[in-house]
Amino acid sequence: MPSYDYPFNERIRTYLRVEDLFAKVLHNIDAGHEYNHHSALLTLLQILDVVDRGELKLELLQELERQKALMSILIGNPGIATQALETILRDIDDASKLLRAESTKLGQSLRANEWLMSIKQRAGIPGGVCEFDVPSYHYWLGLGESRRRQDFEAWLKPLVPMQRAIMIILHILRGSGATTKLVANNGAYQQMLGSTKPAQMLRIEVADDVICFPEVSANKYAINIRFSTLERSHKPLKYEEDVHFSLTLCNL
Repeated sequence: MPSYDYPFNERIRTYLRVEDLFAKVLHNIDAGHEYNHHSALLTLLQILDVVDRGELKLELLQELERQKALMSILIGNPGIATQALETILRDIDDASKLLRAESTKLGQSLRANEWLMSIKQRAGIPGGVCEFDVPSYHYWLGLGESRRRQDFEAWLKPLVPMQRAIMIILHILRGSGATTKLVANNGAYQQMLGSTKPAQMLRIEVADDVICFPEVSANKYAINIRFSTLERSHKPLKYEEDVHFSLTLCNL
């Protein structure tokens, strides 16, 4: 079932971007071919741009501690699955320890790598990392899958604590709201928001056979969802039929 996440603030937007980029990096590393590893490296360098905020590490630690405090209150509650609660608390502790063990700014070791930064600079130019532009990069790609995997492991190691923390926070966020089944009449739906605690993200799920996708505009007062479809020229067109979908308003 296709799902769509829409963040309501820059913090959640950053988490979702890191999640997406990390998934692509890991997928391409596992694929193994030098073209996949080329894509993995360029995507890894994009992660550095996304996390280039000095307060991100502190922000993640504070959120993990806040979630730990909130969940610790639930210990002993008969309505809560004890094993699941213990698992998430253990995951929070492990992620916090790993983050604290990194004494430098997130990604600083990669930024200090002059060779990687030269690749990053050239990657901003279309076709800028061809073999005649960066011979050392072409040589690295030819070193073989095993060597490239070793390098990726070393480059990713200082970023993994951040990734784990973000995965935990997004997992909690996605499971935080009640899901409602709704209908978008003629492909459009609007909902007013009156909660004193504003949502931080919404999730939309549609059936596999639905031939349209949601476009969302929202603020603290209202959500507007418009479903569109693609014509052969890939130009979005308003979907004119009723759409059955599920909506979850998520808040940490």
